[in-house]
Amino acid sequence: MTKFLELCVQGIATGAQYALVALGFVIIYRATGVINFAQAGFVVLGAYLAYDFHITLGVPFYPALALAMLAGALIGVIVEATVLRRLVGQPPFVVIMITIGVLTIIEQIVPTIWGANPLPLGDPWGVKSKKVGDIVLRVSDLWTIGIVFGVVVLFFLFFRYTKFGVAMRATAVDLEAALAQGISVRGVVAVSWAIAGMVAALAGVTLAGGGAGVRPDIELVAFAAFPAIILGGLDSPGGAVVGGLIIGLAQSLTAGYQPEYASWLGQGFNLVMPYFVMIIVLMVRPYGLFGQRQVRRA
Repeated sequence: MTKFLELCVQGIATGAQYALVALGFVIIYRATGVINFAQAGFVVLGAYLAYDFHITLGVPFYPALALAMLAGALIGVIVEATVLRRLVGQPPFVVIMITIGVLTIIEQIVPTIWGANPLPLGDPWGVKSKKVGDIVLRVSDLWTIGIVFGVVVLFFLFFRYTKFGVAMRATAVDLEAALAQGISVRGVVAVSWAIAGMVAALAGVTLAGGGAGVRPDIELVAFAAFPAIILGGLDSPGGAVVGGLIIGLAQSLTAGYQPEYASWLGQGFNLVMPYFVMIIVLMVRPYGLFGQRQVRRA
């Protein structure tokens, strides 16, 4: 039972990281109908910016994290204003290819500036652990879970009670109706990219914390969250969180028990398990657990 509980906490923490990454993808998709592959690059940049603010410039960790999130928001707004705004009205495929191009540029810039070796983030969590009864819990996991819980609460309050939040919900439901009501769709899209940049920076810090270090291949972990995005539903922030937790738990439990009970599946099967879960769910609900079913009338 102790092992099971420890694996569950680790899985929830991993799922929380996936949820943060997935939220950035979902926010952009709700506003534009486009999957923003550059989000993985924003995650990497956010982690390195937090490193620069904290380690290079000597800013205390939590203010450095806030500055990295603000810088991530600024990067998102700049990319939207200088590149993607010019493509309004173009086929989604074109915009998706542009986001892949932005990701490729970030992939080249990051090792050129910071190098390819892992850099210590200097987070206060480190590799510390706490013992609760017989269960050993990593402090970084507990912080990650707490951060995601706080972000989810803030998202709920933002979408429910703020002017921009209501405008974003209205735009996601019916773009033409939102325009008819005088909602600035351009402003909604800009705010969406800013939020995606902030969430990406926060996700990057959680991925680099706990002794993992800041490194260019963080983007691979970000892409590992993709099954969570599809599983929860591309247009559902709540689905992104639930999907992330399901994928994280599936991956952690598989890593803990598969070598013992199903070794014939081979090493690293836990990396494949999220896609099995995604396929099974999509066979039943093709639009994801919480995604809106698209109805087309001829």
